[in-house]
Amino acid sequence: MHLRRWPIRYAATGWLYLVAAMLHGQSVAPSPAGSTDIAAEHEFQAAMAAEDKGDLDQAASLLLDLHRKHPGNFAVDESLGLIYVAGEKFAEALPLLQAAAQEQPASDIAHANLGAAYFNLHRNSEALAEFEGAAKINPENTATQQALGQLWMEAHQPDRAAQAFSHALALSPGTVDLQLSLAQALSDANQTGKAAEILASIKDADQSATAQSLLGDIAEKSGAYRDAAQHYIRASQLDPSESNIWALGLEFLRHWTFDAAVPEFEAAVVKFPFSTRMKLGLGAAYFGNGSYGKALPVFAELLESYPDNSLYAEMLGQSCTAVMQETQQRCALLLHYADAHPNDAKAATYAAATLISGVETPEQTQRARKLLEHAIAIDPKLGEARYQLGLLKQNESDWTGSISDLEAAVALKPTYAKAHYRLALAYWRSGRKQDGEAEIELEKKYAKQDAEDLDQQMRQITRFLVDVHSPK
Repeated sequence: MHLRRWPIRYAATGWLYLVAAMLHGQSVAPSPAGSTDIAAEHEFQAAMAAEDKGDLDQAASLLLDLHRKHPGNFAVDESLGLIYVAGEKFAEALPLLQAAAQEQPASDIAHANLGAAYFNLHRNSEALAEFEGAAKINPENTATQQALGQLWMEAHQPDRAAQAFSHALALSPGTVDLQLSLAQALSDANQTGKAAEILASIKDADQSATAQSLLGDIAEKSGAYRDAAQHYIRASQLDPSESNIWALGLEFLRHWTFDAAVPEFEAAVVKFPFSTRMKLGLGAAYFGNGSYGKALPVFAELLESYPDNSLYAEMLGQSCTAVMQETQQRCALLLHYADAHPNDAKAATYAAATLISGVETPEQTQRARKLLEHAIAIDPKLGEARYQLGLLKQNESDWTGSISDLEAAVALKPTYAKAHYRLALAYWRSGRKQDGEAEIELEKKYAKQDAEDLDQQMRQITRFLVDVHSPK
């Protein structure tokens, strides 16, 4: 029996290798008369020879002809199926490999090859069942155990994956890929101590980017944040890949070391100009570092590229309102977003805010008013919309008219310092001096709240980055 390895791409965790038997030396099935079909045997061997020479088209043609003449022949079905696999024609390979597994149900290789085809067709539950079957037939096949472990990882069951990887490692001691896979599974299963022991047993682990990245994950989970950063730095030095540099930048963001995150992401967006998460990381680093003017064009570019993304619209809106100057041209994207997403009350509010903070015209004022009234109709509890409407009225010198909106804003958010200040102005202008003085005291009391609000927004961004954009 001639053995081959077929590489099959496995998402996010590397390469999955399966032993694939090309069945050299086996014969085709006997003819109905009971005598061996010599011509068919020669044709089968010719197909194997063509495959050996790399002429897969010729091999497939010969085997397809044999398949028509001799249906139900394991050697023909398995070989033709595997040639289709080699050509990444998984849909064509599947029925042949299914037939082969039925023709020789005791063949672990047949079940493993069928499982590989299922996997490549994204039918993971069926792939897992076939590999489990292959492992029961022959538990001593390292490649099957490794594939089984990776499929359990895909199924988000790292405990079971660790068992399979451990079994594979026992069969092939010292195999670095298996050690790394086992460490990853143990780490994902929150068995960080065992994972660290496995990594410590790897020779030259300090020269392995994968090992260093895993050690960073383990240190992060253990609360050793400085150690985590050092491991991520080392991983990015050994392998300055997008994923490793992202992990380092994300570590800085996770612990609010924005001054360190900024240069990492600035360099990263130059090196990986098509990486969306690097751009988002840069915007978050600028925002967290208080550089709202720099964050603004980053979020604007993201919203231009993804005009239906509500997070990018919100972050652009927050950046635009945080920049205390004339509305920047790129903030006009918020108006387009708000028009395209009329049910997004926050976006309507931010869009109105850009109009209010800019050079006002009667048309802009009217548009801002409509946006804010629409936002309030959608979400009556949106304090920012109430505040912006009160601000708009004050810009029109309607001080008395602004009171009800600003009172609603502080009722919805009692710590809203800016709203208390504007309400104080409205009270003073309306002759309510004592009420105005009380509002000023509240503004002083909650003066630090604006910074805390930005901190809360930064926490939301960081959680989004960690939960959504981290490699799985």
